[in-house]
Amino acid sequence: MTDPSQKPADDTPHDPIEDLVHSIPIVLPVVGGVLMFLLAFIAISMA
Repeated sequence: MTDPSQKPADDTPHDPIEDLVHSIPIVLPVVGGVLMFLLAFIAISMA
């Protein structure tokens, strides 16, 4: 029988996206604000 105290080998590959998920709530509003500023700048310069 297997010993329940032994943990199985972790053969799952490393996913680099999981490293970025924690920063999405900060990055997404900042990028949205920059995009809104750029679109407003383009609209004012074309008017």
